[in-house]
Amino acid sequence: MEKKIQGKYIYRELCLLILAMAAAFIFFLHWRNFVYSRGDIEHLQRGSNIGIAVFIYVVLFALIGRWIHAFKVGVERKMNLIASQLLTAGAVDALEIFISVALTANYKLFLPILAMCVRMFFLHVVTGVFLIIPMIDLYRKTFPPLRVIGIRGDRRDDMLDKMNSLTYKYHVEKIIHYETSEIKLINEISKYDAVLIGDLPASDKNKMLKLCFNADKRVYFVPKISDVIIKGSEELNLFDTPLFLARNVGMKWWQAMIKRFFDVFLSLVSLALFSPVMLIIAIFIKLEDGGPVFYRQERCTFGCKRFMILKFRSMIVDAEKDGKPHPAGENDDRITRVGHIIRGCRLDELPQLINILKGEMSIVGPRPERVEHVEKYTKEIPEFIFRSKVKGGLTGMAQVYGKYNTTALDKLKLDLIYITNYSLLLDLQIILETVKVLIQKESTEGFSEESGINSEAKKRLQTEKDEKDYA
Repeated sequence: MEKKIQGKYIYRELCLLILAMAAAFIFFLHWRNFVYSRGDIEHLQRGSNIGIAVFIYVVLFALIGRWIHAFKVGVERKMNLIASQLLTAGAVDALEIFISVALTANYKLFLPILAMCVRMFFLHVVTGVFLIIPMIDLYRKTFPPLRVIGIRGDRRDDMLDKMNSLTYKYHVEKIIHYETSEIKLINEISKYDAVLIGDLPASDKNKMLKLCFNADKRVYFVPKISDVIIKGSEELNLFDTPLFLARNVGMKWWQAMIKRFFDVFLSLVSLALFSPVMLIIAIFIKLEDGGPVFYRQERCTFGCKRFMILKFRSMIVDAEKDGKPHPAGENDDRITRVGHIIRGCRLDELPQLINILKGEMSIVGPRPERVEHVEKYTKEIPEFIFRSKVKGGLTGMAQVYGKYNTTALDKLKLDLIYITNYSLLLDLQIILETVKVLIQKESTEGFSEESGINSEAKKRLQTEKDEKDYA
């Protein structure tokens, strides 16, 4: 088993090396031709200077690619990896424009360098797709899916079905109950590559984790809310006893200042860039039925403060004339023709850049929920209020890694991962991941008012309330 795992890691590193070398070669050809075609930058024509430029490019390509999972061959889906490669190439080539201008020390070369980087980007995309697909196919032929044993509890756990849906990566071959004798558990675990721990009482989950640690078996398990909070804690080495510190205060004051600066800067830049698009959308909405262009809705943000969120209207006028919230489902006949287009491209959210400028929202943060939904979810999950420790965001962890019908409990856990691990780099990563999600086709699974809190989520919640943690 260990040799197979090491072989996967080696293969992924080889893929990274090949992709980085391909990117370096593309850059080398373009940069060399560029510097040799101009007589005003002769100092850059020396081989050492060209080598430095290529080195900088490769380092950026590898770092950014790793950061947004562009080299996780065998882990991510094909479309996800292709989108990551596209985003990596775009980000590196965009940075290269400014680096190259700095190297030439001539801002007048901005447009020629821009043209060079655009050509490189399209060549990178073609090369990336050409390389990534056979790399993934070869990986799946060489490394079969992990043979997994599931340890289930007394309640149905949809994680087993989710894991089995990734047939190229996992195969849950057997499922046994957690109350099986310890000797039999150890014997069964030894036959498989990995263990999936289901929705178990906390003390039994801890026992399973220790058994798997002792048997050198990799473990997959869904964290409880307390696990997420612990993950964001800090290790203190003050005594001869391990001590963890969970500050539980959200972001620091200086982080809030920096975040606010970037919120204002990015929202202003985005409004300037998208203002023509926003004007066109407004005109088409008005032409379709003569109704209002914007839709205002009361939402909750930092400290449960209420505000009116702005959207382009994508549904008919008085879509909720009875005063009750009715989330839009698949093929909802209340959605207008323009609405179908702007909702599919997420363009209906663009007016929220104004909410960000006003300080009611942030670029990144937990998605602000409707007041009615906050009240409903908080009754079912008291911890749902934890999301209000930071401002609501235009995008967030749950929007990047969740689906439209992801349960409120799972969305809460994703948002808590963001809150307890906040950093400016995490914000940037989520923004890049959001772009990647927009490139890919969204899941078409519908949404219902019950999907926020379903019966299984209620049962898992009750388990979290009733169980006590034992070391």
